[in-house]
Amino acid sequence: MIVIFVIQENERSVAMYDNNYSSVSLSEMDYLDVKNLAQTGEGTYLEFKRTIPSAFKIAREIAAFANTRGGTLLIGVDDDCSLVGVAGYQEEEYLLKKAAEELCRPKVDIAIEIVHFGERDLLVIKVPELTEKPVFVKTEEGNIVFMREEDRNKVASKELIEIIKKRNSDEGVTFEYGKNEQTLFRYLNEYGEITVKKFAHLVDIPRRKASATLVNLVSADILNLFRKKNTDYFTYSRKCENEY
Repeated sequence: MIVIFVIQENERSVAMYDNNYSSVSLSEMDYLDVKNLAQTGEGTYLEFKRTIPSAFKIAREIAAFANTRGGTLLIGVDDDCSLVGVAGYQEEEYLLKKAAEELCRPKVDIAIEIVHFGERDLLVIKVPELTEKPVFVKTEEGNIVFMREEDRNKVASKELIEIIKKRNSDEGVTFEYGKNEQTLFRYLNEYGEITVKKFAHLVDIPRRKASATLVNLVSADILNLFRKKNTDYFTYSRKCENEY
């Protein structure tokens, strides 16, 4: 059976959907399971939406989960955790596939499950953590990496992207324990944290070189990176906080 539907947004235009090629499966969960899950609230591993606003916006959610620890998307759940469902899942499935397979690079193999809720449907989308990271989202401005941080999606900095790449590379991480690193460790011993800009100024090197040094130290598990007020800070890792 062929179902033809018109999508209102520009990016959607007119789409044809063939039920014979649907990848939606019936979930083992029922609506009470979904209700109980939603009641736990949004967080690192859970996001829910009343409906899918656009393929791009849902691609951000998918990529953020895939770049972090994986997670679950619930579609048909309102902000107050109440179940509202969707009239039909075909349009949502189309946008989910577009997001996961066309806007995410590499593509993310999501699992789409349906839960019947009266005459409406609830969708449970399971997003795996990818081993091939980072996952980029294609935009008109270029490729962007999103990470899941508590109940929000954050744009990853250049340093975090490089750290992800190194941690998922087969190549080993090496660094030089030279004069710049000694100055860095003395600074951390006194102040506890540092930014790329501050480190570059401290040892009088270009920002690019300062960034590469800090990225290597994080990749070697000597430093940690954390974000505060949209700025990346570097501090000792627990493994090394008593060694320097």
